[in-house]
Amino acid sequence: MQDDASTRGRPEDQRADDVMQVLLVVAPDPELDPQAGERVTHRLRAEIAELDIDSVRPVPGAPAPKTAKGTEAVALGAIVVALSASGGVFTALIQTVRDWLDRSSARHRVSVTIDGDTIELERASDAERRALIDAYIRRHSGT
Repeated sequence: MQDDASTRGRPEDQRADDVMQVLLVVAPDPELDPQAGERVTHRLRAEIAELDIDSVRPVPGAPAPKTAKGTEAVALGAIVVALSASGGVFTALIQTVRDWLDRSSARHRVSVTIDGDTIELERASDAERRALIDAYIRRHSGT
């Protein structure tokens, strides 16, 4: 899995038609220090990278402070995932985010946005979260 666009053997014009862009914004538990929040976001990104997706990358953000290491500014906690619009990959992405939230005892939140439609995943009862996620998946996967 690469952190930038991958061709996966498809022609450029075909990729443009069947690739879905999903914006994930991770809001780590506000009680965590910034470094711990960054590690939490990195762990989720690594789990997502294990899926059959085209790419996962941080979202470019405002210019980094002069004391920051690295040259590319990144919006903390914002990730763009490019994946096939068919084949159940979107459902697997949402399930990965849901599992990641469930394993944590912290109060993390993740907002998922596709074409301006956003769902925010956080602490909720399992039944409430499942109903909300299932409706969102149906809207974006054609099932």
